[in-house]
Amino acid sequence: MEEAKKGTLYLCATPIGNLEDMTYRAVRMLGEVELIAAEDTRHTRQLLTHFDIHTKLTSYHEHNKFEKGPELIDYMLEGHDLICVSDAGLPGICDPGSHLAQLAIEAGITVSPLPGANAGLSALICSGLDTTAFTFIGFLPKTAKKQQEVLEGVRSHKETLIFYEAPHHLKGTLKVMGKVLGGQRRAVLGRELTKKFEEFRRGTIAELMAYYEENEPRGEYVIIVEGAGEEAAAEEQEEALSPAELCHKLMEEGMAKKEAMRETAKRLGLSRRDVYQAMLE
Repeated sequence: MEEAKKGTLYLCATPIGNLEDMTYRAVRMLGEVELIAAEDTRHTRQLLTHFDIHTKLTSYHEHNKFEKGPELIDYMLEGHDLICVSDAGLPGICDPGSHLAQLAIEAGITVSPLPGANAGLSALICSGLDTTAFTFIGFLPKTAKKQQEVLEGVRSHKETLIFYEAPHHLKGTLKVMGKVLGGQRRAVLGRELTKKFEEFRRGTIAELMAYYEENEPRGEYVIIVEGAGEEAAAEEQEEALSPAELCHKLMEEGMAKKEAMRETAKRLGLSRRDVYQAMLE
């Protein structure tokens, strides 16, 4: 017997603020499918009501994805199409939509986008910073230690960096960014994108830190940070060198041995005795 036709998983973008940013196709498809998997059914029901859509909703979020995901896969394997939405923007970006897509692909189910609004890219194109290459980080971990580890990993990246942040964490995040990335890095904060009080604030990380010490953050933020310059990238490369390797590198660049050892100790935060010992080994 011929195998039953599988349904399709559609990943549907929803507005990040302005309801008019829904596409004609997305509105039509949301009304045509039998079931919509939503991160927050109450939030999505408001969207559907606005467009007079009465499709059945089911809850699919971070806390039930391991139980609910396989159920939704079975539903599509029976031949039904399914639309997955998050609270705002593209599902799969900082939400469990990516997990459902992985399960669908493993099951041989077609995954298709219904494109639309995205906060990260919307902020990037309005930032005035380089858009030719960028790295999306999203939300940093909750603890300062873990945040620092992630930022250390991208400190030497030359491409523009994109972060998401909630208002109550913004000041702490900017503080860690200043410590790891440097206070003089240019950055742009986009808040309340596409909404009535949309705002872009530009400056160095240090200037933005100072502003928000005086002004309480409000709304959801996208943080766009310029990539590392040649100097920062070079510093990162140097830190990966052993004391002996860095010392020899400085000597090859023309420094006397004693001066190179002194400079190596300074750059790597070591004692001159440690560098001397490393040169003997």
